[in-house]
Amino acid sequence: MTSPRPLRLVFAGTPDVAVPSLRALHAAGHDIAAVVTRPDAPLGRKRVLTPSPVAQAADELGLRVIRAARLDADATEAITALAPELAVVVAYGGLVREPLLSAPRHGWINLHFSLLPRWRGSAPVQHALIAGDAELGTAVFQLVRELDAGDVYAQEAVPLPDDATAGEALAVLAEAGAAQLVDVVSTIAAGNAQARPQEGDPTPAPKLELADGLLEWTEPADRVFARYRGVTPEPGAHTTLDGARFKILRMARAGAGAPLAPGETAAAKDGVLVGTGTEPLLLTRVQPAGKGAMAAADWFRGLRETARLGA
Repeated sequence: MTSPRPLRLVFAGTPDVAVPSLRALHAAGHDIAAVVTRPDAPLGRKRVLTPSPVAQAADELGLRVIRAARLDADATEAITALAPELAVVVAYGGLVREPLLSAPRHGWINLHFSLLPRWRGSAPVQHALIAGDAELGTAVFQLVRELDAGDVYAQEAVPLPDDATAGEALAVLAEAGAAQLVDVVSTIAAGNAQARPQEGDPTPAPKLELADGLLEWTEPADRVFARYRGVTPEPGAHTTLDGARFKILRMARAGAGAPLAPGETAAAKDGVLVGTGTEPLLLTRVQPAGKGAMAAADWFRGLRETARLGA
């Protein structure tokens, strides 16, 4: 839905999931005075300084880019000088504080990838999947001093495949959320936007650490699979094999299968079965320590003896 009147915006975002929102706001005809993003970061084995996905998209659209590791006094001065009517943030990676928070006439709004107040924080999708939530979704809310606590303009559950990983879920939510965000900006421009306070008890969704990706094979299969979904691709699902880290890159539900002890492995038609506290799960792609990614079946065929994961 195109806004009845273009707004002068500042957009803040950094990773791939923010790009659909930037493109959608630009396509809707809004005057994007500048795009704020994190500085170029070293990537790959050669550590080449690389612009963020949002910076690359902004360059393609011919938009001014402000690179800022945090929204400090210099960034505040640069943004305020642009006199934006509204500021929009999608996964920028830094906090917005006063006086910048109140600088735009309509303040700041945030596209968040959860059904607020559930999962406030930097990793809402990951935590929702690990917890086995039946529904995931998006919310657009007014930014306030307290983390992800502002009044909500729009919120919607988004259907997802029941085996979607966090990376796959975020790609779907980013597209759905971009359309939702454009609609909210349109209502703000028209002067008829309405936001409601969040209802219910908030749950935290802090950034995940490497240890959060460890799979415990003694847990029920549903819980193991839920954690795998939530930590894929980052920080990455893993177990141990002979004391070394063993990455689980792709996993699926196995359906019916012969019972296996937790961590015990067995060959299967499409990969390798691994036992849990209940039924087995199916490994399809793995990365042993010191080796490249490979099909789980190829890894298993190269073993001299049956492997037990988690040991």
